[in-house]
Amino acid sequence: MSDTTSGGRRGPRSGSPAGTRRRGAPDAHRVEPQDALSRREMLEVTAAALATPLLKVGPATAPPAPALPSAPKFFTAPEFALLDELSDLIIPTDAHSPGARVAGVATYIDFRLSESLDTDQQAKWHSGLAAVDTLSQELHGKAFLQGTPEQRLAVLTKMAAGEKDPKTPAEHFFQQLKGWTVRAYYTSKVGIHADQRYKGNVYQRGDYAGYDAK
Repeated sequence: MSDTTSGGRRGPRSGSPAGTRRRGAPDAHRVEPQDALSRREMLEVTAAALATPLLKVGPATAPPAPALPSAPKFFTAPEFALLDELSDLIIPTDAHSPGARVAGVATYIDFRLSESLDTDQQAKWHSGLAAVDTLSQELHGKAFLQGTPEQRLAVLTKMAAGEKDPKTPAEHFFQQLKGWTVRAYYTSKVGIHADQRYKGNVYQRGDYAGYDAK
């Protein structure tokens, strides 16, 4: 994943688990896959995330992992599959651009955690993913990945409902999950170039309406 981002157009609104980049905000108890958040808010959240490193890393940090790893570096295979599905529900693929799975969000998070010296942060991810399965068991009597797409979305909606004032382990984890997903996606090639349509530094042609400082 790239660690640099550019001016973009989209932003997550608090309490929105699915379709982070899309149309209007959901109410506190229902989230549809197509729900959207404003681009201005995405910039604010992304800028805030980039201002502070996510992890304490060792003195010789390796470059980001490739988009398609052979195996997870930090998570177990079931944990990685769960994280991959959760992140893709938060930022799904749509007609505008690919989603979190294509961008390799889970791979990026897995890599960062594998390089981390923060054992407390690492433990929070293990316990947070376990809390997702626990909530899914309470709601549907089965693990998250064993549920239907509708049941999975219901679990994520329940987690997001308490985002502003989290009380349960799953609600606390949602804040962490959403923040990392957004940062990972909007610092990836997919997020920067496909979603935000950043083209890099280009020559401006034609008349330029500059600012008159008089």
